[in-house]
Amino acid sequence: MRMNSFKFQGNGLERFFGPLEARVMEAIWSRTEPPTIKEVNAVVSEDKRMSFNTIMTVMNRLVDKGVLQKKLQTKSYVYTAVLSKEQFLEEQSKELSYDLVKEFGSLAVTHMLDAMEQVDPDLLTQLERQIEQLKKDR
Repeated sequence: MRMNSFKFQGNGLERFFGPLEARVMEAIWSRTEPPTIKEVNAVVSEDKRMSFNTIMTVMNRLVDKGVLQKKLQTKSYVYTAVLSKEQFLEEQSKELSYDLVKEFGSLAVTHMLDAMEQVDPDLLTQLERQIEQLKKDR
């Protein structure tokens, strides 16, 4: 699943989704059972009251984008995420990294290394181990 837009200004899920879409996805991922629109609306409305129709529209758009699936259960539809939050973030970060390296080559790699050193120097050690493993696997 490839998201069509990545927003540099956003944080977390808002880099891939609009603010309300991100809140809906968080609400769905936080549940152990597939929720209905009404249940998602209750969670999202804890911060700011939202109309049922707004939440329904957002959830159905997420279905159209391939992020959610819906299934009729008894008299209501329940919604499930196609991927877990971890799987989604893994897939998106992999695609983004691939696109950056494909487009910018060594510049992207150099900047990623600089960022790793600034954010968490231990990441460089992890990267060294991964590189060694890749060399062994060739």
